[in-house]
Amino acid sequence: MKAEPLREDPTLDEVRAYLAPFLASQAAFDGWNEKAVAAAAEQTGVETDLAALAFNDGPVDMIDAWFQSVDAAMADRFSPEELSAMKIRERIAALVTARLEIMETDREGLRRALAILAMPPNLRRAAKLGWRAADRMWRLAGDNATDYNHYTKRTLLSAVYGSTISVFLDDQSDDFAETRAFLDRRIENIMQFEKTKAKIIRPGGDRFSMARFIGRLRYRNLG
Repeated sequence: MKAEPLREDPTLDEVRAYLAPFLASQAAFDGWNEKAVAAAAEQTGVETDLAALAFNDGPVDMIDAWFQSVDAAMADRFSPEELSAMKIRERIAALVTARLEIMETDREGLRRALAILAMPPNLRRAAKLGWRAADRMWRLAGDNATDYNHYTKRTLLSAVYGSTISVFLDDQSDDFAETRAFLDRRIENIMQFEKTKAKIIRPGGDRFSMARFIGRLRYRNLG
């Protein structure tokens, strides 16, 4: 990846955004630490001390910045007109797939990032990052709901995205065929949820359980 020069006298936020896309490739070798920051700075010509100052809050802060750069790159993949011409399930599939393609060459950096986020002190932050990714995808797909649907759609997509990432990390098939097939099945689950919602408001009948539904999303049809 080649970057345009950083403007003179940048803010720390600008330095973070500038270096973020380069962090994962360095973290694959050095881990998510100051060595990766220094290597990214050397790669891009940013002063090492300035880079260290921009990322002085630890590895989760670095991972957060990288994920934000993935969000931005994903959004740049499609124009509003391109997305609006797709069916809703196609939009979600296209957006998730775009994220995977953006991270394709950084799978080892992603693996290390997820190991850090899985540590007990980082679980709350990890959940927020997953929610943010799902929210960005739904908004790009045209969903601006603020009611019950807002939360259920994002919760479901967070689960789908997380389980798809797990498959993606170890997928050795051509063009990630296994991951794409898995994603298609999981998105079908989201679409079926629209039908399942009727159970929530229908008098009588079985009570809907979000926990059971998400469990099925994660573990059904894994084979």
